Amino acid sequence: MTLRDGHSRKSYSQEGEDLILHRVFETVDRGFYVDVGAHHPKRFSNTFIFYQRGWSGINIDAMPGSMEPFKRLRPRDINVEAAIASSPREMTFFVFDDPALNCFGRELAERRWQGAYSLKQEIQIVTQTLGEVLHRHLSTGQKINFLSIDVEGLDLEVLQSNDWSAFRPEYILAECAEMDLEQIQKGSVYQFLAERGYSLFAKTLSTAVFKANE
Repeated sequence: MTLRDGHSRKSYSQEGEDLILHRVFETVDRGFYVDVGAHHPKRFSNTFIFYQRGWSGINIDAMPGSMEPFKRLRPRDINVEAAIASSPREMTFFVFDDPALNCFGRELAERRWQGAYSLKQEIQIVTQTLGEVLHRHLSTGQKINFLSIDVEGLDLEVLQSNDWSAFRPEYILAECAEMDLEQIQKGSVYQFLAERGYSLFAKTLSTAVFKANE
């Protein structure tokens, strides 16, 4: 059953993250986002609602062929097929029957293929850093309203790979399953961002939203 009336607001995110940001940026008509682990132009997207509003940005995903639907549905964006990690190296990418579950890391992959999902293939991919990709496509100092990261366990590596002196997003979304504030503060992503002047701004079941202090 679908519950919808004239007062509802559509979300494309898994847990309404886009609506949190929509409220933050409701007066910004032409912003810019970076989406690492973009997955699909619309499905589970934290950025599509902003594309509809006239924003643009960079979508990045490791899955071979993943950028073809982005090129069709989001031609205003910069669409990059790339795997992001803390340093360039060859890594094994595990591809599942549901692309939202694709991941690096055999331990995580094994937990998934022992469940309800099927592993389709393993691919060797050479990673790049986020800083490299951003410098390739943006001018130093380009304003980034928000950075969304959904890379199934490699969020810290993505953050470590950014060039913080050149690119400092106003808001950052990262995976975080903890709900207890004390446990969140002990996490490596929280501590990394706190050291760089970010504070926890909002929390859903699986995502933490951080805001730059200045």
